[in-house]
Amino acid sequence: MLSGGFLCVFVVSFVGLTHSDVVSDFSDKPDCIKYFYKEKVPQWGSDTSGAARLCQRFQNRYHFATLYDTHHRIAVYSAYVFEPSNGGGRENRWFVEPQLVNQNWGGEMRDGYWLEKDYPGIYQGERQALNEDYTRSGFDRGHLNPNGHQAVPSRNATFTLTNVVPQNPKLNQNAWANHESNLAKMFRAQCDKAYVLVGAIPSADNWIIKDNVKRVNIPEYMWNAYCCIDRNGFPIRSGAAIASTLTRI
Repeated sequence: MLSGGFLCVFVVSFVGLTHSDVVSDFSDKPDCIKYFYKEKVPQWGSDTSGAARLCQRFQNRYHFATLYDTHHRIAVYSAYVFEPSNGGGRENRWFVEPQLVNQNWGGEMRDGYWLEKDYPGIYQGERQALNEDYTRSGFDRGHLNPNGHQAVPSRNATFTLTNVVPQNPKLNQNAWANHESNLAKMFRAQCDKAYVLVGAIPSADNWIIKDNVKRVNIPEYMWNAYCCIDRNGFPIRSGAAIASTLTRI
């Protein structure tokens, strides 16, 4: 059994398996770095070629942080602080990150449909997944930062395609959903604050393919790790989990 303090340090330095506003360093934005325990950013994925650091902005404020792999077009991880949800905030639209299309565009996540209206004819999917990639793919848009772990409007902000990966529906809607629900119950009951990392490990060569083009990597695994602290900031509980995204449970 790992102690709470040990695994909270593990959450900070979760390394060794790999590398909204797009920033060069999460620490450049005080309202973004706060989503990491003790403001320490894990080295996991930091050397990934083409990795983009996104401070996920919605309604003119930050809601969580994502390290995004622009080659595989999936997130390496999303980092967030749990917020008890009171319902609402389920989006029928999916957002994209404008600055992954053009770094000079605004950092507020946008519905791709309306972004196209502002910039007609400019392809949005060179460095990120698009909604059309997932349509009829057989895979769910599997949240990393789950909407059920956030209150409105942060709950709405989780519906960005930079916060999802292809996930088998049987896993996403059953075992993984149950795991997220059980974590939420535990966070409410036992934690003054919970810092969470949720990420994906890309597969060697398994992709959603559209028009004979490899569009979105289907990860081999999803993982999460959390650190639960008391009102004095002392770590009292921690844990981690991993699951195959292809598992049919």
